[in-house]
Amino acid sequence: MSVELDKKVPDFTAAATSGSAVTLSELAGRKLVIYFYPKDNTPGCTTEGQDFRDMHEQFLAADTLVFGVSKDSLRVHEGFKAKQSFPFELISDDQESLCKLFDVIKMKQMYGKQYEGIERSTFLIDREGVLRAEWRKVKVPGHVAEVLQAAQALP
Repeated sequence: MSVELDKKVPDFTAAATSGSAVTLSELAGRKLVIYFYPKDNTPGCTTEGQDFRDMHEQFLAADTLVFGVSKDSLRVHEGFKAKQSFPFELISDDQESLCKLFDVIKMKQMYGKQYEGIERSTFLIDREGVLRAEWRKVKVPGHVAEVLQAAQALP
């Protein structure tokens, strides 16, 4: 089962940085941006995270929490978050449960070899836990500004 636009996202709990656990049902009443990215400390993922960091105050002003998700361990996430001064939590999905729920594991190709990996994707969830927007096969430039506009437009 995976998420669908305009349908409630199934509840989940996931381990995050700062020793926290993120439980969807406990965040009811807030808008959420969950962005999936392939790997900490790589150029595109760093730039995307920096864009979310640089616009974080605007997301908060739109009553929207931001969470980044990859398969990296919490230890690696903590270093990445500290190095980049991210003001939001990073979720470790080493078991791929969230990746499967949001259907972001795709066949990819690098240097002629195929492998399964996270397709850069972002999801906007409304205050009632309903998926209102999704961006798949994300290209980093300009993406975060587009997500912010969508978050600001949601009641």
